[in-house]
Amino acid sequence: MADRTETEKRDLAKELAAAVRGEVSFAAADRALVTMDASNYRRVPRAVVAPLDAEDVAAALRVCREHGVPVVPRGGGTSIAGQATGVGVVLDFTRHLNRIVSLDPAARTAVVQPGVILDDLRAAAGAHQLTFGPDPSTHSRCTLGGMIGNNSCGSHSVVWGTTADSVRELELLTYGGEQVRAGRGTAPTGAPTGAPTGAPTGAPTGAPTGLPPRLRDGVKALVDAELALLRTGYPDLPRRISGYALDALLPEAGTDLARALTGSEGTLGVLTEATVRLVETPAARALAVLGYPDESAAAEAAHTLLPHRPMTVEGMAADLVGSAAGLPKGGAWLFVEMGGASPGEAAARAEALCRAAAADGTTDHALVTDPAGQRALWRIREDASGTATRLSDGSEAWPGWEDCAVPPARLGPYLRDFRALLTQHGLRGTPYGHFGDGCIHIRIDFDLLTPPGIRRFREFSYDLGELVVAHGGSLSGEHGDGQARAELLPKMYGPELVALFERFKSLWDPAAGLNPGMLVRPARLDENLRFELLPKRPVPVEFGYPHDNGDFSAAVRRCVGVAKCRNTTTGPGSADVMCPSFRATGQEQHSTRGRARLLHEMLAGEVITDGWQSPEVRDALDLCLSCKGCRSDCPVGVDMATYKAEFLHHHYEGRLRPAAHYSMGRLPQWLHAAAPLAPALNALARTPLAALGKRLGGIAPERPIPTLATETFTHWWWHRRRTTGAPHPASGRTVVLWPDTFTNHLSPQVGRSAVRVLEAAGLRPLLPPTAPLRMGSAPLPRRHRPLCCGLTYVSTGQLDQARTVMRRTVDVLGPLLQDGRPLVVLEPSCAAALRTDLPELLPDDPRAAQLAHSVRTFAQALEELAPDWHPPRLDRPVAGQTHCHQHAVLGDAADRRLRERAGLTGSLTGGCCGLAGNFGFERGHYEVSVSCAEDQLLPAVREATPDTEILADGFSCRTQLEQLGDRPGRHLAEVLAEALGEDESAGAGGPGVPRG
Repeated sequence: MADRTETEKRDLAKELAAAVRGEVSFAAADRALVTMDASNYRRVPRAVVAPLDAEDVAAALRVCREHGVPVVPRGGGTSIAGQATGVGVVLDFTRHLNRIVSLDPAARTAVVQPGVILDDLRAAAGAHQLTFGPDPSTHSRCTLGGMIGNNSCGSHSVVWGTTADSVRELELLTYGGEQVRAGRGTAPTGAPTGAPTGAPTGAPTGAPTGLPPRLRDGVKALVDAELALLRTGYPDLPRRISGYALDALLPEAGTDLARALTGSEGTLGVLTEATVRLVETPAARALAVLGYPDESAAAEAAHTLLPHRPMTVEGMAADLVGSAAGLPKGGAWLFVEMGGASPGEAAARAEALCRAAAADGTTDHALVTDPAGQRALWRIREDASGTATRLSDGSEAWPGWEDCAVPPARLGPYLRDFRALLTQHGLRGTPYGHFGDGCIHIRIDFDLLTPPGIRRFREFSYDLGELVVAHGGSLSGEHGDGQARAELLPKMYGPELVALFERFKSLWDPAAGLNPGMLVRPARLDENLRFELLPKRPVPVEFGYPHDNGDFSAAVRRCVGVAKCRNTTTGPGSADVMCPSFRATGQEQHSTRGRARLLHEMLAGEVITDGWQSPEVRDALDLCLSCKGCRSDCPVGVDMATYKAEFLHHHYEGRLRPAAHYSMGRLPQWLHAAAPLAPALNALARTPLAALGKRLGGIAPERPIPTLATETFTHWWWHRRRTTGAPHPASGRTVVLWPDTFTNHLSPQVGRSAVRVLEAAGLRPLLPPTAPLRMGSAPLPRRHRPLCCGLTYVSTGQLDQARTVMRRTVDVLGPLLQDGRPLVVLEPSCAAALRTDLPELLPDDPRAAQLAHSVRTFAQALEELAPDWHPPRLDRPVAGQTHCHQHAVLGDAADRRLRERAGLTGSLTGGCCGLAGNFGFERGHYEVSVSCAEDQLLPAVREATPDTEILADGFSCRTQLEQLGDRPGRHLAEVLAEALGEDESAGAGGPGVPRG
């Protein structure tokens, strides 16, 4: 039997490769990447095919049909009901079938391929003041094909309806290979009375419908025989997404086949092209944030706002939003967006709505008119599908009942009953969502790891299904049925209509080859759970994983698949870093989600079978820059830099490592040993022998070797103290200044400048000794093994060595920090390592936590300890990039305020410079490193005016600019020290630093 299976697999692989011009992969890594979507479910496919065009799709279907292999179309993989997972061949449309074929501003239509990202269509349409109405929170990475498959909605559905309201024509291929062009007759009205200009009008489109005779006659016979059932079997509500929309085939609905196929979840045909309607966007928008005592009050009020013609009515409660800035007082809020022909009109409409809402019982309200403020608040809502997966106490929460909907006027009572049902089952969750449409989202703390927890999940699902139906609602109000809810469709529609769904499926797909187990004849809602094969006990690991109770599996489970890491768009106001390697390559395996999927499969052991020795995981992590961007930008706080370090530690344990791990991973040792020889080594680096050294060290041949300082920062410091007495202010708080490896050996001018500025601000900087203090006696000789934060060891997974140097650091700094002294760290990556990596590698040492708490950036130290100091005014613009580790771990608010006080105007870009410590120097990484720099940093510097100050606090950022850019960057300390002028007490080698 096994031999026959292998033979069939080889035959399928051979025939697919011969028939399809796009990529065909049976590799474990590629299959592992698509075992899951954003749901609770997991199914392992046989292969992944990325078709080049519709002909490729037809060829793949033919081969699969001949072998009896099912096919699953997949877009961005953000579906929450499991419908983007499959056991056969997964068709990945994101790689090639992702073009906007045409856009007609006059007709307000666009023709798109299924892999088009929604934001790309919106950007193209935006040039003509148009947009695509439905806008789910995943708009930066979800595809039009996926939206059509699920009948997606989004926050603006109160005005622009669902995706079905925006579809004009669909071109599909059935599993049997038949070509279908499904058009619209007379479309039903898709917008409420009084909708803004550009909303659906319900006018006939005149689009032709092309059906093979078998399907044409079969559809007509089915509808003609069941007119009464189709007219009476569907609830009337705006967010009815569940089941097949067969009522769209009624004569009075215009026999709208395109609408009937929208939301069919890839079970009837494979979409190859779609014609969609665009709508006019208002010239201006204003956001009214209305506070209410609790979520029930907000839910009761939501539908009363609809007569004011809002564009959105979104609801969130305090247990999700927390203390987000800009929110008025209250326990729950409605975000209500109003449009207008001008900012004044939009604001006036929003003010009128606020007055009306206040009369009905709001606790407070706020009006946000500036785009940046609106973006900040909308980001809270858009990230909710991720943030809601962790409750306030850190407990895991999961989808499953993510988007049921009821008539808007019933939302208040339904939500109260919903809360009561949660309590009855001993469950918790945080509702939020589209209150104006009666649709709520929620992640619930189901225990999906144990049999009793899974039984409770099933029992709750049945009880909630009955509750939804009792309130006249739909099991799905946005994300479709998939496997999560399809089993319960008889509760909503009754057995006759569900039987009609099955007949419709059999008509279109008699071989049941398209997405089997979804929507019709579904698998049980508690089967195929993604957690089934994960280890039942925590695996031994090095890091403490404090937010996951030390459980690496729980840390990996953080990735629920919402795929914010697949966002490729950047623009004004965007400070996100995640995920630079995906933006450089566009490949799923180089996204945070892709790497988390591979780690999940490594732990499961079914597809990735080599555990920590897995080459698939190693290769995917190889292009992870360890930028830590996901730690802050991922809504669920996935920390891939830590996971990578953990994996590399186990992968190379007891084995020979790559050369770069020895050369750059142990850089602090080499630089300490090389310091006396700096002039000779600098000269040697300019000879042909440098190429040999780079080859032996695993260093990219394209990279120049940085120049070593001929006088280290610490040498300058101690020489200054000996020769000048290092005068300090008579009063002022003492701070410990950390002499990190990069500042000490490669950028000593940054340390000298920092000393100048700190002293000018009235502070007393001290450097730590470089060996353990002997209490009651003088320090040991300073020429000793150097202190280190451990960063280079961590980034290369040499965690035993990292722990050793970190313990030495804690031993030295512990006594110095006992009185609450701050530790000022100039290099952001080293500050981040001390703040996070050190306590997570030394979780049982309370001194590690104390040290981490003491860490301050240069700007934070000045703001906290010298609040009355006035920096010199420079009055010029700035450009550059906020260091990725600072963005992710430390924050840059103090830096922005310091720049503002110094008259340095403008903002720095987000993203990652691409050098990222050892990453950009490693052989094989150069092209990706350059691509990351070209994403935001280098364009921003090129566009800067000649008088612009280029800021880059990280050594990697400055090196990348020096090697790739036309203008160098400087640390903020250098800029301020220059403005202070020469320090007469600096002595030899003082901090007078020439500009540039």
